[in-house]
Order: sequence, then structure tokens, then C-alpha cells
Amino acid sequence: MSDNGRTGSAAHPRLTDDNRVLVLVIGAGILSAFQVGKAPVALQSLQGDLGVELGAVSWVLSAFALVGAATSLLIGAVSDRVQARQAVIAGLLLQAAGSGLGALAASLPWLLGARALEGLGFLAVTVAAPTMVVSSTMPRSRHRAFAAWATFMPVGMAIIMLAAPLLGTLGWRGLWWINAVALTGYAVLLAVGTYRPTVGTASPVRNNGLLRALRDTLRSPAAWFLAAQFCAYTATFFALFGFLPDILRERLGVGDTAAGILSAIAIAAGAVGCIACGVLLQRGFRASRLLVAGFSTIAFCSVGILLVPMPAELAYALCVLFSFMGAFIPVVIFDAAPRLSPRHSLLGSTIGLATQGNNLGIVVGPAVAGSIAGVAGWQWVVPPVVAIALAAAVSAYVYRHQLEAA
Repeated sequence: MSDNGRTGSAAHPRLTDDNRVLVLVIGAGILSAFQVGKAPVALQSLQGDLGVELGAVSWVLSAFALVGAATSLLIGAVSDRVQARQAVIAGLLLQAAGSGLGALAASLPWLLGARALEGLGFLAVTVAAPTMVVSSTMPRSRHRAFAAWATFMPVGMAIIMLAAPLLGTLGWRGLWWINAVALTGYAVLLAVGTYRPTVGTASPVRNNGLLRALRDTLRSPAAWFLAAQFCAYTATFFALFGFLPDILRERLGVGDTAAGILSAIAIAAGAVGCIACGVLLQRGFRASRLLVAGFSTIAFCSVGILLVPMPAELAYALCVLFSFMGAFIPVVIFDAAPRLSPRHSLLGSTIGLATQGNNLGIVVGPAVAGSIAGVAGWQWVVPPVVAIALAAAVSAYVYRHQLEAA
């Protein structure tokens, strides 16, 4: 990893400084995850305020990722040529602007446009942040560092789910405004807290040309494998968890507050899963087996949650298991990206392509699931979720030799 932007003291990091940078980067990810999780929390409120049906309002979830599904690779290649720190700060500010504009939305198209801006900022953070993780950690601790970074999504979504009781007082617009202020403040905090010339320095790819970086990444089977795995994970995850409060209200017969709290607990199980996966990788467990285990569990739990009649408590336990085991998948992807990138200097491009798959899954998963559920009921969401999860598990098994050899 000598050419991965680790220059100066970044090649000989000081423990305190590196831990501080890692914590601040994870915090940026958590705040960015708020922007994903706030839409499921406010889904009912959005429907009532904007006067739209479930199938239409589900695009509030998907529009967030629409820009990323089209531009992640390009932004990843650009991030290889600029300071990762600057990209993360810019991403936070873009999300703040999108959240503020969204709070002013008078119609669904306006809100969707604001969500697309938030998605662009989210993309900048999630593509550039792993480069900061690499530049602030030693190789021996990188498994656990990436596991800690991967917790940003479940932790952020769990925290924002707990904001559900505030909707009665703030309304969804108030929630959007609070996020805009928080993102702006954190951008300043991160800028001050990571102000070191050696943190997130530009990769040597800046001397090679953007088109070459894109070409080399697109020609890499390993990069496409990571993108496909990420797409399968987010499509299946958000097909269910994007609507989890609504599903729990229907399945468990609980109120809004209880549904929000139970959703937060289930999603938080994913953070525990991330840490557990990091420990397993550190102890030598094969990455391919962890991917197969994660996707197989998603398929199994989806059937129990949405299709098979069972006690409500057991159905909820399956939600927790889904989140815990599913969280193995992004940890393995982030951990493998530095090893599977065509060149060490193309880490941003590789993560960009993987994130493109991630965003495509976020677009497709909620949109398709919401449309199917609105017309035929949640039980008909099971076949596509199971099919995608099992296909991803099989591909991880087939690709096991390349994944383990990296």
C-alpha cells in the first residue's frame, strides 16, 4: 500500500492522531447515514403532507442514490486525484444544502431533486472516507478499522430511527432542518480536527489521467465483483429495512414510537455484526465464507419475516438476525477493496465502482419492493429478495479463489 496516498508522517502514523482521524471519519459516515435513515422514519408523514401513495413516496428513498448509481465510478476516479479530506468535507456540505432545500419542498419533484443533491454529498463521503481510513491505519489493524468504518450505516440509521417520536413535534421538515445544521457543524469540526497536510493526500493517480483510471477500473473483474456484491446487499437490505417501521407496525401491531425503537434496535444489530466480522477477518476467517453466510441468512430471514406465519416475536428476531449477518457483507467489501483494486493508487476508483453498485441497489430495492407491496402485498417481495441473495451467495462461492488469493 505504499502508493496509496500515505506520505510523510502518514507512513509512520502516531496512534493518537490516527485514532482521532478514524473517529472523525466514522462520525462523518454516521451523519451521512442519517440522511438515508430519515426517509423511512418520515415515510408516513411525507405521504400525508405531500399527498402521494407508497409507490411514489418510496422514490424519496431511491432518489437519494440515483445520482450515485450513475456517477460513483467517476467521482471515485476524481477522488483519487484530490485530497480525500477535502472530498469528505465537501460531501458533508452538499448533504447539508440538500437537506435544507428539501425542508422547503412544496412538492414531491422538488423533494426528489433535493434528495439527489444529498445523495451526491453522501457519495463523496462514502467514496473518499475509506482512503482516509487507509492513510490513518497500519496494515495490521486495517481489518478492524474497516469494520469500525462499516458501522457508520447501521449506527447512523439506528440513531435516526430513534428520532421517530420527534416527528410529532418537529414534523418531517423540522427533521430535515436539524440534519442540515448538524451536517454543517460537523463539516467544520472535521475540517479543524483533521487539518494535517499528510491526511488524505492525493494519490499518485493524478499524474496518470482520469480516462486511464476509469478504463483500468472498468477492466477489472475484481472491481465488478465487489460492485455486484454491494448492489445485491443494498437491494435486499433496503427492500425490507427501508420500510421496516411500516412492516413492524403491520406484523407486530405496534404504534409509531414502538416501531421506531424496534427498528433502531434491529438496525443497530448491524453495527455489532460489522465489529464481529472485523474480528473474524482478523482471526483468519475466509472472506468468501463470510459473504456466503451473510447472503444465505438474508434469504432465510426474508422468508420468515414476510411470508411464513409465525409469532411476532420470532419474526422480529429474524429482523435482528438479518441485520447482524447481513452486515458482514459491506465489511468484507471495504476490507477487500484495497487488495482487489487494479493498482493501489486506484482505491478510490475501485470503491467508486463498488459504491455505484451500492447506490444502484438502494435505487432498485425500495422502488421495486414498494411498488410490489403496494399492489400485491409484502409476501410477493420475498421471491425477488431471495433470488438476488442466493445468486450473490453463489457468485461469492464461485469467486472464492480470487478473493482469498488477493
